[in-house]
Amino acid sequence: MRSFRLLPLLLLPFVVGQSLNSTSITPSSSPASSTSSSTSSGATTTLSISLPTTSHTPTSYLATETGPLTLPISEYPFSPFPTPSTAPDPPIYPVTDPWYPPPVTPDPQIVPDFGPAWAAAYTKAKTLIANFTVWDKVNLTTGINGRCVGNIGPVGDFPGLCLEDSPLGVRFAADVTSFPAGITTASTWNRALMRTRGLYMGQEFKGKGAHMALGPMMNMGRIAQGGRNWEGFGADPFLSGEAAFETILGMQAGGVQATAKHYINNEQEWKRTQESSNVDDRTEHEIYAQPFMRSVMAGVSSIMCSYNLVNDSYACNNNKTLNDMMKREFGFQGFIMSDWAATTETLSAVAGLDMNMPGGVLFGENSTYSSYFGGNLTAFVMNDTISMARLDDMATRIVAAWYYLHQDEYYPPVSFNSNDPLDPSTNPYVNVQANHSKVVRQIAAGGIVLLKNEGVLPLDKPRSIVLVGSDAAPPISGPNEYVDQGGDPTGILAMGWGSGTDNFTYLISPYEAIQARARWDQTSVSWDFDDWDLDSAGNDVIDKEVAIVFVNSDSGEGYITVDGNAGDRQNLTAWHQGDQLILAVAAQNNNTIVVTNSVGPLILEPWVEHPNVTAIVWASLGGNEAGNGIVDVLYGEWNPSGRLPYTIAKNVSDYPAQPVFGGTATDILSINYTEGLYIDYRWFDYKNITPRYEFGFGLSYTTFAYSDLQIQKVEPVVDSADTWLIDNWENGGASPIAEGSTTALWLHVPAYQVTFNVRNEGSLYGGEIPQLYLHHPASANEPPSILKGFTNVALEPGQTGMDATEWDDRVFGRGEQQGL
Repeated sequence: MRSFRLLPLLLLPFVVGQSLNSTSITPSSSPASSTSSSTSSGATTTLSISLPTTSHTPTSYLATETGPLTLPISEYPFSPFPTPSTAPDPPIYPVTDPWYPPPVTPDPQIVPDFGPAWAAAYTKAKTLIANFTVWDKVNLTTGINGRCVGNIGPVGDFPGLCLEDSPLGVRFAADVTSFPAGITTASTWNRALMRTRGLYMGQEFKGKGAHMALGPMMNMGRIAQGGRNWEGFGADPFLSGEAAFETILGMQAGGVQATAKHYINNEQEWKRTQESSNVDDRTEHEIYAQPFMRSVMAGVSSIMCSYNLVNDSYACNNNKTLNDMMKREFGFQGFIMSDWAATTETLSAVAGLDMNMPGGVLFGENSTYSSYFGGNLTAFVMNDTISMARLDDMATRIVAAWYYLHQDEYYPPVSFNSNDPLDPSTNPYVNVQANHSKVVRQIAAGGIVLLKNEGVLPLDKPRSIVLVGSDAAPPISGPNEYVDQGGDPTGILAMGWGSGTDNFTYLISPYEAIQARARWDQTSVSWDFDDWDLDSAGNDVIDKEVAIVFVNSDSGEGYITVDGNAGDRQNLTAWHQGDQLILAVAAQNNNTIVVTNSVGPLILEPWVEHPNVTAIVWASLGGNEAGNGIVDVLYGEWNPSGRLPYTIAKNVSDYPAQPVFGGTATDILSINYTEGLYIDYRWFDYKNITPRYEFGFGLSYTTFAYSDLQIQKVEPVVDSADTWLIDNWENGGASPIAEGSTTALWLHVPAYQVTFNVRNEGSLYGGEIPQLYLHHPASANEPPSILKGFTNVALEPGQTGMDATEWDDRVFGRGEQQGL
């Protein structure tokens, strides 16, 4: 018998007296309408800095009434935020160095205390900058041009910083790994894989000389069409928070500074610099801020603020989200940087911004001549508009983060040139891949979700297989045929497009992986990679034992437009007439298996119930080893254990929110988060909408049974000084407004333990993902069901494991718990 324990994360408490300058928003009675169209065969790719305003199907939109709110010119005194004062309390709250985080476990019982590490780093930072001039300190806050996508120049004994994308690997560098995307990693629901992926990425960034990795990304999948959803961890704040937590612990153990982005409410790409995400305070805390709070608990070094406005104030100029929430409420001790060219004024420093990237007002501008920081920040400090104490705080935070990761103790030199990745003089050979392909393959397989199986999988030495669809093939011109992957894919889709990519060193397609397996099994293999000749595809599959159709759907960052998709997807249909291709094959072969590589949900209704579609393998974005991961699942080398990190609906209109398109060149769009707490599965539960496949769904080649459910109260083990806080909360009182009030230990220790047995009742070894959902009474005004815990267990046939799951009763904020 194996024992597993689990400590789930809390919802951020709603604190009385806080406001996000918006009224409370209740869910609308009907979701917005949307349009859907097939992707044409004549795909085109456009790269531009400014977003087009007319290429989308027109939809209704609203412009903000007043435009962005700004700070007036005045004198702004400053006092540094006090450091949260919770004392270490091992073994629950042990002193932790970012190089040596608590060991990964399916049962996280430890809240790491990074306070002493930050305190030591602050002492060193203050000593270093003590003799810096105003200009020296300003230079620490202002990006300059250099070999990395972001650069801070050397100042005195400080060597400067190299900041580099992306959330899945070192962008613009050779001899690096292309890890599976964040959405694939979340689909594993496996903390060990999340942590190991983070560790290996951190090692690669450090090995290449990058001090800061610009990831992970943790914006919520609020809209299914969101262009960058694939970079993040799905549509649930708890799952996203846990994935962010493990990723950051891993990355910083690898020696690189991690960056939690994009803070906050950057859930669509269309007009991302000209839209206001209007969110009520409770929804902001319980949904969108939770992964960032969890990142702070992981000891993250930096936060990147986003392009959009939040309640009419730009996110990088928003005193509420930067100062009050992040630095005061979360007790964040690192620094906040802007997204690239997201700074809108010098007084953003007063609102909480510490570093301006890439330095100039616009992309590519030299910050010496054009910057909201740089000379303007110097002038504002010299004339007392911005206090010297605030500049000291900015500089201290930046240098402290460098000390905090021990980057003063020897750090490799930068060995790549993001401006010219092919220049041999600035791209010396430094191979950092090691054996990382092993975990890439494990995540590629572990992130696959088996949606349907009529007993045809796993494959067992079939006599003949035919592969249909370009997604089965290697890309025609190699794996890096488009800059930033920004083009219509001609082969397997293994990552989306935009700055969240890196360059493949190699890419294994299903064609190559299946060929290798067929050689071993002596299976006859044929293929047809033409997506558009449906007659040929239908004829090619006749009399084949197995027909596997590969389809995909792509999206990315809004500076690249692919076939009319300016980042966000225009529809939720498979690209390259994938639905028609599947139907053409299924019409001629009664054992049609569909494999999907997609950035997010698709509408599967045209073919999902076709009697000849015998299996559906949801493969997401598998990185370098995508093809091998798919074959491992098809042949049973990996018993599928992935679970959906979002809901797959029957209709686009079933989702609670849709992209807001339209707008003129000068409009600021209003994006009202009217669904409130009811995103993704919470909405489906609330509205009693039946999805095609629910959040958390996934099949296995074996079966599991649950039994002996028990719930026990856990007496809190916290400092006696916190006992009154627990009593106050349990009696209905609000938590106090104080530094670190949301990350305080008393909010995160276990309060209840749920135990149950899991038994493998099938004939194959396999993994199961137990999930804990809390159900509230209607009086609590909470969604009907909320994910509050998960773990992973692997069992031999006939083996039983006991799971012990712990959660905190103070995490729900609005009402009493009703049941599981």
